[in-house]
Amino acid sequence: MSDASHSSSRKNPLAALFLDHPATVDETYFQHMRFAFSFAFWLGAASLAALVHAIVPAMCETTASRILKRLHARIESRH
Repeated sequence: MSDASHSSSRKNPLAALFLDHPATVDETYFQHMRFAFSFAFWLGAASLAALVHAIVPAMCETTASRILKRLHARIESRH
């Protein structure tokens, strides 16, 4: 096989690890990192709200679901 038949990830393993996926959503590495960190933060917040709700059902009744709906909308708007 010729070199031209290999994907860019085979030519440059670092690109495969750090650049190929962000490029699929038209982002740089750092733009993608910022999005992922933001997403992780809000998932953590939703998790804490669900934990509080599990212990005291009258608290955070809709917090986790509202956060998850917002995150879902963010993901859907990217594709």
